[in-house]
Amino acid sequence: MLAVLLAAAAAPVFAQAKLRVVLYVNGTLGDKSFFDSANRGVQRAAKELGVITKTIEGGYDPARWEPDIAQLTEGPWDIIIAGTWQLQEILEKLAPQNPKKKFITYDTTVDYGKPGLSNVYSILYKQNEGSFLVGALAAMVTTSKLPQANPQKVIGFLGGMDIPVINDFKVGYEQGAKYVDKDVKVLVSYAGSFSDSAKGKELVLAQYDQGADIAYNVAGETGLGLLDAAKEKKRYAIGVDSDQWLLFKDSDPLKASFIVVSMLKNVDYSLFRAIKGTKEGTIKYGAAEALGIKEGGIGIADNENFKKVIPADIRKKVKDLEQKVLNGEIQVDTAFGK
Repeated sequence: MLAVLLAAAAAPVFAQAKLRVVLYVNGTLGDKSFFDSANRGVQRAAKELGVITKTIEGGYDPARWEPDIAQLTEGPWDIIIAGTWQLQEILEKLAPQNPKKKFITYDTTVDYGKPGLSNVYSILYKQNEGSFLVGALAAMVTTSKLPQANPQKVIGFLGGMDIPVINDFKVGYEQGAKYVDKDVKVLVSYAGSFSDSAKGKELVLAQYDQGADIAYNVAGETGLGLLDAAKEKKRYAIGVDSDQWLLFKDSDPLKASFIVVSMLKNVDYSLFRAIKGTKEGTIKYGAAEALGIKEGGIGIADNENFKKVIPADIRKKVKDLEQKVLNGEIQVDTAFGK
């Protein structure tokens, strides 16, 4: 009997209880990339793990975020999920005040040098790895004989804001392009917002006018404007976070046809994994974990449009580069330092 009691005591905390999980989005759903991916991960957990979930859209007014999350700590939630660098300091304040709650943050990390953060699990992504691959692909496209490619060796990059996590995409993208052809020019624009698709379109139309025949969307909802620009100019686009071709193939097949690949930042998988690991007692709280290609946190969308538009020899070269990244033969630069 004692052995049975001891075994029960060692079992994961949430193995039997109905886990309650809330996702707080400091923005809105509908971006067809980052936040939508996060929501998919939580919804998957509800379906496959039997947890109780809720997603709350906090909007874009930063004054709302701290009181909103503070209110969630007073509710029935076992896990509060709140991501991006904009919420880091809020979690560093609220997590120590609520030691019985668990917090998951993603695409950023709290400062574990500060006290009281043993109940926070931080998920980072090696977006530089996937960006290296699509940068190499972009260089191969711009130097190819593909129908929408022009003679100029110019590619584009649209960032939502000039911040480290976005620049981690940029440095990988630039390195991948230069790895293929050192003469490829990368045009870089920042919109200063993740929620201004009109600005995104304006900036990328300018890049296409300057000779870019393919551009990389790293701008959330703003990046939807890049996809509009690609459709208008009949140039190529690289999606981000989610398989953006898949998201548009039925509602706007013409737009989708120009999205030749997407760099997958698998926020959905990472949050599902974190919830599952919390339920099973395998996730280490009080620490950050970085997920890359090897861990399933990063990848590229190998869909039917990718196979249709991109020739087999280019696809093979990208696959070979992926293996070189995996085995360490290629070390991808990062905006976060070594």
